[in-house]
Amino acid sequence: MTPRTGDRPGTLHAWFAASAARHPDRTALEADGQTLTYRELEDFSARVADGVLRARPDPPRRVGLLGGRSPATYAGYLAVQRLGATVVPLNTAWPGARNASVALRAGLDLILTDGTGGPHELPVPSLDLADAAGGSAQGPPLPAEPGAPAYVLFTSGSTGAPKGVPVLHDNVAPYLAHVIDRYEIEPGSRLSQTFDLTFDVSVFDMFAAWGGGATLVVPSRDEILAPVRFVNDRHLTHWCSVPSVISFARRMRALRPGAMPELRHSLFAGEPLTLQQARAWQAAAPSSRLENFYGPTELTITCSEFTLDTDMDHWPATVNGTVPIGHVYPHLEHRVLDAEGRPAEEGELCVRGPQRFPGYLDPADNEGRFWDLDGDRPADPAAAASGSATGPSGTVPAALWYRTGDRVRPVGRDGLLHLGRLDHQVKVDGYRVELGEIESALRDQPDVHDAVVLALPTAHGGTELHGVCTGDALDSGTLLAALRERLPAYMVPALLHIRHELPLNGNGKTDRAALAALLHEVPAATAGRGLR
Repeated sequence: MTPRTGDRPGTLHAWFAASAARHPDRTALEADGQTLTYRELEDFSARVADGVLRARPDPPRRVGLLGGRSPATYAGYLAVQRLGATVVPLNTAWPGARNASVALRAGLDLILTDGTGGPHELPVPSLDLADAAGGSAQGPPLPAEPGAPAYVLFTSGSTGAPKGVPVLHDNVAPYLAHVIDRYEIEPGSRLSQTFDLTFDVSVFDMFAAWGGGATLVVPSRDEILAPVRFVNDRHLTHWCSVPSVISFARRMRALRPGAMPELRHSLFAGEPLTLQQARAWQAAAPSSRLENFYGPTELTITCSEFTLDTDMDHWPATVNGTVPIGHVYPHLEHRVLDAEGRPAEEGELCVRGPQRFPGYLDPADNEGRFWDLDGDRPADPAAAASGSATGPSGTVPAALWYRTGDRVRPVGRDGLLHLGRLDHQVKVDGYRVELGEIESALRDQPDVHDAVVLALPTAHGGTELHGVCTGDALDSGTLLAALRERLPAYMVPALLHIRHELPLNGNGKTDRAALAALLHEVPAATAGRGLR
């Protein structure tokens, strides 16, 4: 049962510690063939935390975490929280340059690693988790302030550099209280953990499970692609993933009617959930409550929810064939606004409330991302934060509304329907991608004059990135190889086209619609194909 508001834990570590105290012998984690009780995971994380303190003179402020799907990685995440520090997840699948860039931008004091993913050249000191856990657990937790950052995640940035999003313990607490109750997470529940730690929904996976006294069940990457087998073999009660997993399972002919009879809750986030995908999953898990939930990283994981009726005849019919994102959480406020910040029937979703982050790690990234509906619009967060009574200097005042950049339309009792992005930010495999960052990386390559990246639909209902470059003597294979050295795999275009020129519209700007039409006519054999 979720604690009452007055009794609610104030930090991520406190959510875990409360369950460890109540249920020490229940299973907290199943990962990489190992099973740990709450008592064992608590001891593991305490030994790592003490190892960090032995390795450096002062407690760290920000700690990177570079590991795979191992018990040590999850113990490391908890250890950082136990130290009252901020965790900054890195990714073993990212190029070294990407991890190094994030480490420097985050101002990390230390990076914890579990030894997976091969050698890593890191710009700050590192400590192996096994070495850190080699001693005994002696020191008590160093509690963080609820108003301190719990984690920082880096999202794709339109200027060519990733943006740091700090999320406070105070932001996460109301979120966990809401979702643990809503999804009936309790001792005996078994939750999947399909998301990488660099993806914000991983925080839901971990701390909704641990906050409710449940078991976190971590699949290998191969098991994620066989969800039906994983759900049944591991007796999951709760599944959470990006919707593209459904499409993959359908192509593998795995979603037979009634294939997952024990599943109670099915949650999808990270990209639009189509009604076609939802029907296939619901038929395979007929006893499951299927829900679409939505939210940008800046609003702490998810901020709205829509539950589909178990009777498919009562499902909504939408203009774009996607499941509505539904109703914004009751403890948050939202507005639908036009480009001038005025109320609109269809427009940008803007949200404020306790889940709204305090502003980007680099204050320059706050520009244009907030509305002040009581004053100047758009707001100047830097000026508003200076000496503000609503928060410490350098934070964006709580009264300002975060501009999601998502276009929505109210659809009666079904809440909100997501109609796409207002800018060139898209979702690929559930990850948020700024096309401008990929274009910037392409333009940095020798002899490239200009570059455009488009997100185009695939025959299977997914999204595929296509890059288009102009320049002298360009080779698509060489360019794609250079991108793979710099960007995560999901940001590398599936196809790269070399053209003499880009189509322009009447204003002299690149005509992206015309370019997309041209690319639909180009056979794949004539373009360089990336490896995803």
